[in-house]
Amino acid sequence: MRFLGNKESMIDEIRDLLKKKHLLNKKLTFFDAFCGTGAVADSLKDQFNIIINDSLTWCTIYSQARIDGESIKFENLNFNPFEYFNQPKISKKGFFYQTYSPGGSDRMYFSTENAGKIDFIRHTIQSWYDTKLVSKNEYVFLLASLIESMSKVANVAGVYGAFLKKWDPRALKPMEFIPVPFKKIKNRNLQVFNDKIENIIGAVDTDILYLDPPYTQNQYGTQYHIFETLIKDDHPSVSKVTGSRPTGPMRSDWSKEYKAQILFDKILSETKAKYVMLSYNNDGIMSKTFIESALKRYGKAETFELKKINYKKYRNFKTKTTNEHFEYLFFIELKRKIDVTYESPLNFTGSKYQMLGELSKYFPQNTTTVVDIFGGGFNFGANYEADTVIYNDINFIVKDLIEMLAEKNTYDLIRYIHKIIKRFDLSAENKESYVAARAYYNNLPNGEKDPQMLYTIVMYGFQQQLRFNSKLEFNNPVGMRWFNDKVLEKLISFSRHIKTKNLVFESKSFEELYIPQGEDTLVYLDPPYLLTTGSYNDGKRGFKGWNRKEEKQLFSFMENLNENGNRIMFSYVVRHKGKVNQNLLDWLDTHKSFNLFELSGIKGRKRNEILITNYDI
Repeated sequence: MRFLGNKESMIDEIRDLLKKKHLLNKKLTFFDAFCGTGAVADSLKDQFNIIINDSLTWCTIYSQARIDGESIKFENLNFNPFEYFNQPKISKKGFFYQTYSPGGSDRMYFSTENAGKIDFIRHTIQSWYDTKLVSKNEYVFLLASLIESMSKVANVAGVYGAFLKKWDPRALKPMEFIPVPFKKIKNRNLQVFNDKIENIIGAVDTDILYLDPPYTQNQYGTQYHIFETLIKDDHPSVSKVTGSRPTGPMRSDWSKEYKAQILFDKILSETKAKYVMLSYNNDGIMSKTFIESALKRYGKAETFELKKINYKKYRNFKTKTTNEHFEYLFFIELKRKIDVTYESPLNFTGSKYQMLGELSKYFPQNTTTVVDIFGGGFNFGANYEADTVIYNDINFIVKDLIEMLAEKNTYDLIRYIHKIIKRFDLSAENKESYVAARAYYNNLPNGEKDPQMLYTIVMYGFQQQLRFNSKLEFNNPVGMRWFNDKVLEKLISFSRHIKTKNLVFESKSFEELYIPQGEDTLVYLDPPYLLTTGSYNDGKRGFKGWNRKEEKQLFSFMENLNENGNRIMFSYVVRHKGKVNQNLLDWLDTHKSFNLFELSGIKGRKRNEILITNYDI
């Protein structure tokens, strides 16, 4: 049958990629999470244990029938149901006759003869199942065969959102009851789900996750409502014009911009699979850049592969217009969950994101509370697994931005960002629009300055940095960057991840902050570096600067933490451009409970990064 996005033409490409990755004939489990009409799952049932899922009930029925087709025998029925249903003049004036044919309405989905036959067959199949004349698998096979048979005589252009106003010649032919097509190979093992993938992904044990979600705004529940009604057999109230059942429960967020991206991130973060394959195209809601960024966050970059395949596209008024159409086939091997890191969508000076791998080697065991005292962009605290994470930054504006990311609904935030972009016509290097947006924000009363708006403006500033003057006005000049899909991926993954944590937000100087005592509390200190000067530590931006006095107070603070039994990680620089922080070295020489470790640092930064701890590694 005809089906939007059917992958029949890509099966060889999918199989070849799986072969290239040495995943065939390994007794693995393959999870087709958006099975549709089951083309992919049916073609691979000789190679894998199969799990299928679809949010539409009729899709799981149709796919299950194809996969199980070779085992169907109708042993208890004692006659051939296909011969029985192809007898002449079998009919029943039921729901389909009354609702989808001229027999009871103005709708022309089926001729009166074919609609009556559909009603008779559906009623009889149910009767056979209820009286145990057919098994569950045989029942499913007959229902799928009815779908296949109906599709041959439906008076539609291809989908079922509307009927044709004139009869297509094929729709006037008598319907022949034919079996659903399937590969004549017995499947190894089959498990069936019928739910939204985002509801079940964490519970499905599989080796390979195959994703073929909707690409555009087309809602499959609307386009194939008739088959859902056939399978459910629930005689719903229908639309007066199209005859569609209520589509609310069938609507998919994968067909909505930004919600699709949010769901994709959720799936990658929660799946138990080791490998992920994704079918998508260049006209879809998610861009190639976003997909690749998301896959490489959760997967091993060296295993990433992308195949670009030409294809002929189904088009309607909701489809974007582009000159060339490509089907993309993505593949990646996923990392272990503990190896996945989340990068802050704030480009904060001094970020430790690129050093997380090295820093993690020094993480102490049995930490229940982490205090990220100089939180900044929150790359450290967000990536530390603890029962409670306390974020603190003396810059309350930065603190508000991070807290906003943790508390604001991500979809609503992205919509707000795009509203501001559109309102001020923000774009890379557009100084006039940028200055207007920046001035508007700065002129708002303090109680009305929305962190969402500031974040949006920051994305169009020089190197996307946070910079303020002595009046706490945002004063970063215009830049060449913008809110692109790589930033979108960071925003979605980071926001989702920190929403899973038990977070406490503070904006105090380190001396004023309450810190639980004991070795199960780790205190991470990443203050401004005395040997370097930036817009965040020169003391001219409305916040306290960093100098010898501040550093000395920090040393005393660390001594108190040590006496209280807290574990300490302290990131700093001891040498930079020929200068040496001798005060730090002298302090370490007189405080033997602290250890100094030289770090490799960040490529491209000419400074000697160090880590100081008060515990042995």
